[in-house]
Amino acid sequence: MIDYREGNCITLLHCGVEYFPALEAAIDSAQHEIHLETYIFADDPSGRRIAYALMRAAHRGVTVRTLVDGFGSRGFAGKILDEMAAEGVKVAIYRPEPKWFDFRKSRLRRLHRKLAVIDASVAFVGGINIIDDLNGLNFDPDAPPRFDFAVRVEGPLLADIHASAHRLWVVLNWRQLGGQRRRQPPLLPKAEPCGAQVAAFVTRDNFRSRRDIERGYLLAIHSAREEIVIANAYFFPGRDFRRALLRARRRGVRVTLLLQGKVEYVLLHYASRALYGKLLEAGVEIIEYHGSFLHAKVATVDRQWATVGSSNIDPFSLWLAREANVFVRDPGFAAALDQQLQNAIKEGARRIEHEHWSERSVLDRGMTWLFYVVVRRLLGLIGFADR
Repeated sequence: MIDYREGNCITLLHCGVEYFPALEAAIDSAQHEIHLETYIFADDPSGRRIAYALMRAAHRGVTVRTLVDGFGSRGFAGKILDEMAAEGVKVAIYRPEPKWFDFRKSRLRRLHRKLAVIDASVAFVGGINIIDDLNGLNFDPDAPPRFDFAVRVEGPLLADIHASAHRLWVVLNWRQLGGQRRRQPPLLPKAEPCGAQVAAFVTRDNFRSRRDIERGYLLAIHSAREEIVIANAYFFPGRDFRRALLRARRRGVRVTLLLQGKVEYVLLHYASRALYGKLLEAGVEIIEYHGSFLHAKVATVDRQWATVGSSNIDPFSLWLAREANVFVRDPGFAAALDQQLQNAIKEGARRIEHEHWSERSVLDRGMTWLFYVVVRRLLGLIGFADR
């Protein structure tokens, strides 16, 4: 069951241009404690900006706990994590990356959450890693920023976000320190009502919350009466998710998918396109974003419900990784997010027409289905092919 809380103030942040200044300001205001979790912590201009803010906080006597994923940050972090640790920031690595050619399923259980909690009074949740918007784009100053979102959270929802971040840190350190838990109690969150938004903090893990994010999406899709807009970087949904979208179309709901147009991961890019045919045939609008790299994991339904978070709609996010999303029931917030997505569609996207899709070359069709079969086989190896 998804636990919605009333009385929140949720602020939408678009791309690192809005996110990093807000995060840095919150870190610089910290007096007691900072929790930061991220899949990627890069040694680049934006990464150093946040790293230096964390170091400044540690110098002031703030307890700073930074948790990064052992796979995601490998190849990006450089020396920055060592510098942070030397300056008093507590740095932990979630599942240090094992050797190559280790095909155990547990290797894929990564920390994909991107969140921060400062003094248990303000939190940030979303899809934005600690990495420059232009990293991967050859730092071209004229290139559009990576398309992504996060939210700034105040209010009763802080209780859930802070508890989740604190619990994961304690569990990880209990394992690393041989069971020696910290006796210092966590801060009491500042969770008084401060706004009018109804929201829920929803996580995915491999214990009590295995399918909570997916169920939240499905409930919203089932309730749709007019419009569903989903923007997702890596879209390879399971059977239940696809059927929910098709049922929505049969009810007359307009369904729009804003997906990655640029090829980032070849295997998943072409495998996901194998799903286009049935969706297009049912009247689902598929629009590929080419303005920059799309990294968003957001959605709106009927401009009444919205989600912003770290979870893609693919096997990695929905069935394996630790993820965190915020679900918001608020027309103003949903409309603001929807407007950002409509702007992206107008300015940097291409619509896939069904008639043109069915006329693709034999080579393109062959590549699409070859990669689809490969991905299905890989899912079979880790026990998820039946989904």
